[in-house]
Amino acid sequence: MGSEAPVFERWLNEFFGVFYRRNPVDATFAGIHEYDHLLPDTSPEAIEAALGEIDGLRASLAALPDEPLTEAERHDRQLAEGFLDIRAWEYSSQHFQAGSPSYYTGEAVFSILALFHRDSEPLTERVAAATARMEAIPGLLAQGRVNVTSAPVPWTERAIRESRSGIAFFERGVHLLATERHFEDPAFLQAAQTAASAFNEHLQWLETYLLNHPRAEVACGTDAFNRYLRAGHQLPVERDAAWVMEYATSALKAAQQELAARAARRDPDRSWQEQLRELADHHPSVGEYYGAYTRTWHEARDAALEADLVTWPDAPIEYVPFPQSDREAAEGLYYLFYRCPAPFGRPETHLYRVTPIDADMDESVQQARLRSTNDSVIKLNHVVHHGGLGHHVQNWHAFRADSRIGRVAGVDGSSRLAMFCAGTLVEGWACYAVDLMDEIGYLTPLESLAEVQGRARMAARAIADVGIHSGAMSLDEAAAFYEREAGMPTASARGEAVKNSMFPGAAMMYLIGTDAIHDLRQQMHALQGESFSLRAFHDRFLSYGAIPVSLIAEAMLAEAGA
Repeated sequence: MGSEAPVFERWLNEFFGVFYRRNPVDATFAGIHEYDHLLPDTSPEAIEAALGEIDGLRASLAALPDEPLTEAERHDRQLAEGFLDIRAWEYSSQHFQAGSPSYYTGEAVFSILALFHRDSEPLTERVAAATARMEAIPGLLAQGRVNVTSAPVPWTERAIRESRSGIAFFERGVHLLATERHFEDPAFLQAAQTAASAFNEHLQWLETYLLNHPRAEVACGTDAFNRYLRAGHQLPVERDAAWVMEYATSALKAAQQELAARAARRDPDRSWQEQLRELADHHPSVGEYYGAYTRTWHEARDAALEADLVTWPDAPIEYVPFPQSDREAAEGLYYLFYRCPAPFGRPETHLYRVTPIDADMDESVQQARLRSTNDSVIKLNHVVHHGGLGHHVQNWHAFRADSRIGRVAGVDGSSRLAMFCAGTLVEGWACYAVDLMDEIGYLTPLESLAEVQGRARMAARAIADVGIHSGAMSLDEAAAFYEREAGMPTASARGEAVKNSMFPGAAMMYLIGTDAIHDLRQQMHALQGESFSLRAFHDRFLSYGAIPVSLIAEAMLAEAGA
């Protein structure tokens, strides 16, 4: 925009310019390709400069002359201020660049994967950008070795797994990638070897130095946690960490009681845990496996349309197995099956990558994967929550929002959402979508029981989120809590606790976001009476984009009241 643009719009242009330049991998995932050849700069000089830019943006925003702002601009101003507040704290915290070894390993690997998980941009440009990034990986990892002088052991162990994935990808995966994309480029393969060597060096440092310099503290502290609630989720001051703990504790108790009651009605002789184990027995055959995703997607879409739940967009999606080039590396990475499409990318059929189960695999591996990716998992997780009514439909609506932050905040980055403020909407809506499909009778009774356990897990995650970051729970205590109270397997419980510790305020957003949507729907129904339309409510709700549910609720209630 030129100098004739309104002053806040010019400021927001500057804000996004800084955001994309400082977070070039997030920019790639968003479809902004100006920085595709760059990696984040986390040198002390760069961090100091970034903090200076934040101070400058804050000062220039405060000095803007008064001008009328649209509702979306008011939201963007509030969210941008919150983002800057959080990011300033993160630059100096022990949870990200200064204390998390996983930040560096994740950014390095996904900087390349991000370039090849879409094929709408010219291949030659992506190969050149990937070559430049791989050549820069030694520098990024070296910055990590300078910045992170100690870390919690589980965080280092995660970085070790990611480093091994990086070695696998750059030593072997990129050769398969070049074959898959049908190109030959010696410079690309040489750069991959440079990256592999850098990861080998970094892995040795992680195993011999950082593991021997552990940091016990994983809590961000109550003040910082409340900052995430206030500046990110935009919750009122009274809804602080203590409120979340009380709310989630009540929700967990209610979910546990509902689990027991439903299980008793279904089969009084077996516990809910025993009953839910049946789900693994119902799965497609190897030959039917890939087709089951597409078939279930169409069934779920038809059910949603028949119930007139939402305007379903023309946003094609295709379920495909992990590409061969990613398979070895994916096991140790934050490798999502569904990643938010690029809001600013060229249109293409979105590829949803699923666990590969092929005819030539060992039969025991096939059966284990079929049981873990059973009919219920395909329906509830891969279709409703992610690929259908949940994330995919929500993303399409978000990309058309008036809020500029709402269009991009929900993009998946290397380890988390591009902007924290998207969380209650993005995850709240996806969980609410499963509730919605249960309301219309799309789930079987056993799947419905599984969703009650899902609610118990959401509540437990909120409790653990507060407990870990207030210092009331250790990682071991949080993992044991998950096993005891939410029925999570040991490995999953441990992994969840570690993830919670690394990303404050992220686990509680599922419960708080989901319930806030239900509450808003009830209030709107009460206000509108017989004129209330579920589809109109959902369409209007999603039109705001990936911004906090609290802001959407305030806006929709004011609109209804007017």
